[in-house]
Amino acid sequence: MTDRAMELSDNLARVEERIFAACEAAGRKREEVTLIVVTKTYPASDVRLLAGLGVRHVAENRDQDAAPKAAECADLPLTWHFVGQLQTNKVRSVAGYAGVVQSVDRPRLVDALSKAAVSAGRELGVLLQVALDAEPGEQSGPGTRGGLAPEDVGALADTVAAAEGLRLDGLMTVAPLAGPYAGRQQAAFERLMEISSSLRAAHPAANMVSAGMSADLEQAVAAGATHVRVGTAVLGVRPRLG
Repeated sequence: MTDRAMELSDNLARVEERIFAACEAAGRKREEVTLIVVTKTYPASDVRLLAGLGVRHVAENRDQDAAPKAAECADLPLTWHFVGQLQTNKVRSVAGYAGVVQSVDRPRLVDALSKAAVSAGRELGVLLQVALDAEPGEQSGPGTRGGLAPEDVGALADTVAAAEGLRLDGLMTVAPLAGPYAGRQQAAFERLMEISSSLRAAHPAANMVSAGMSADLEQAVAAGATHVRVGTAVLGVRPRLG
């Protein structure tokens, strides 16, 4: 095993221990939480090593980096998640490799994804990105990290559910840097779970909740997240993008 493979193996083991302990503390089964490794800025060679170590879900946030990486790793049993802010001119490319788009926050993007999915002959999973820094709803609009206000989730969910080629899987959020939940990650994730409960009343299959990253995965697991997105704790501190 190469030095890099050993490093990734050790880091994965530590993350696995954290997830297991968080599940145990929350009275949850370990299999209730899926690890998504965020491989942005890291090479396809790392993705290949991760797949060899048992990772099955990886995430990227920039199509210009993700598309060639996914193509290079097309032989691997991976589900690719797109987690970045997605512009409509990148939708056709993303629809070619992503299994799940976690950052859907506006009807125009839903329309573009639907057309691209149908054209590619694929079904794309969709998570609505909820901006918890958009609360309270004095002005419904996007949060500083993207996403839609909680009160807009129901309408957009109905739009996704009715769109050809798309599958409404659930919700995603990033712990907010501003607003009523700044510095209160677990409270933020608990609020997302409340929104998820309301969503599932209308769309029972939309039960995926993606929340928590390297620094706050324990709080996400405690709140009830089904998926955590971990990058730095597995791959190391990312180099600065030039």
